[in-house]
Amino acid sequence: MGELEEEIVLVDREDNVISTDKKLNCHTGEGELHRGLEIFLFDNLGRLLIQKRNGKKLTWPHYWDGTAGHPRLSESYEEAGKRRLEEELGISAELSKAFTFRYHATYGKYTEQEVCALLHGHSDEPLVINLDEVSEVNYIHLDELRKDIEQNPEKYTPWFKIAFDKYWNG
Repeated sequence: MGELEEEIVLVDREDNVISTDKKLNCHTGEGELHRGLEIFLFDNLGRLLIQKRNGKKLTWPHYWDGTAGHPRLSESYEEAGKRRLEEELGISAELSKAFTFRYHATYGKYTEQEVCALLHGHSDEPLVINLDEVSEVNYIHLDELRKDIEQNPEKYTPWFKIAFDKYWNG
């Protein structure tokens, strides 16, 4: 099954499951409200791991992001987050949910419309980067990241900027 054939969990505005649909259908036109996740992973120096999305990504290629993805119907946000860390970076970490938020953003003819959970955790494991997902990684202190987002917002995915703002402002 290709990435665009992946089944995405459709939800209502309160994050109650409605059904599932293929990823491409959920991101075309106005899109369908579905579950997503964003991971803020910190190292032992308190730096946040950010990653540049692969240039082959359908939406926001070459943009900076955290580890992101979509939970499967049978997964909790935390289980999906662990799966995505393994798929994208070849690592594991204990994750906990900080909060959820809704957003809607368009990229060309594609749309993101998600109830997105921000998960956070810690890992100092060596990365094994999946170049089909990630083209570059960087560890950055939060105050430095905040300044860069303010000066260069066009470098970051919309959901990453929302998650970072909510995380930064508590």
